[in-house]
Amino acid sequence: MKVIEDLKYAKGHEWVKVEGNRAYIGITDFAQDELGDIVFVELPDVGTNLDADDILGTIESVKAASDIYAPVSGTIVEVNSELEESPELINEDPYEAWVAVIEMADGSEVANLMDGAEYEKFCKEEA
Repeated sequence: MKVIEDLKYAKGHEWVKVEGNRAYIGITDFAQDELGDIVFVELPDVGTNLDADDILGTIESVKAASDIYAPVSGTIVEVNSELEESPELINEDPYEAWVAVIEMADGSEVANLMDGAEYEKFCKEEA
């Protein structure tokens, strides 16, 4: 399981990369491994306002379908439309194949997320 130290992690197995007031969001290596071969990603609409823990999108694999949750509140300002044609990019490198970018309403919410070490421990406890 690959965990990148300078990212933040949510209990729903989403990762967050903060750049200024923007949060890039994707699913973790642990999540893509559990799902197996990803065949479809439902992306949110740009302009959608979300609260933390709202459903941001859906990801489907050959094994299961799973919701992707917003780790922080804000407005969707960008989506990774490459995933519509090539959802398997998440399996290839989940930390490059981000799903959406949120303009954060409250940057302090990032403090509620786990760092890399906390996320690794969380995954071991879940296994």
